Amino acid sequence: MGGPKHEALATFPVVIDVPVAWGEMDAFQHVNNIVYFRYFENARIAYLAELDFLCEMEQSGMGPILAATNCTFKFPLAYPDTVWVGAKVIAIGDDRFTVRHLAVSQRHQRVAAEGEAVIVTFDYCGKRKIAVPTALRQRIEEVERNAGAR
Repeated sequence: MGGPKHEALATFPVVIDVPVAWGEMDAFQHVNNIVYFRYFENARIAYLAELDFLCEMEQSGMGPILAATNCTFKFPLAYPDTVWVGAKVIAIGDDRFTVRHLAVSQRHQRVAAEGEAVIVTFDYCGKRKIAVPTALRQRIEEVERNAGAR
């Protein structure tokens, strides 16, 4: 994952590289809008792995569930390119947290898209949302604090 690749990503603790695939383009010769959500998801999963949240899910049955997501398109991506995609938590509530996403074109050095996702902490055994555990909240705060110190 490494450090920030572009100044817009300087405060993002997780930044992944995603090559743009030829097959992601649509009839208008740019990356189809649905693909950006996949880019965001990949960065979000990398962030959750950084928190060990996915391991926690295997052990306790408590894990993330996507409640909402959005994307604002700024610049059309096209093949060939590689995208830096960042994820950072911008808010933590009682039973959820919000992840901000940013996608930056390496080829053009421009922000291509930005968005957010609301993640609810969910008890998959009990089929109900639950409070964000204190340990997870502390881990998120630590990851975010370390990103700001880079």
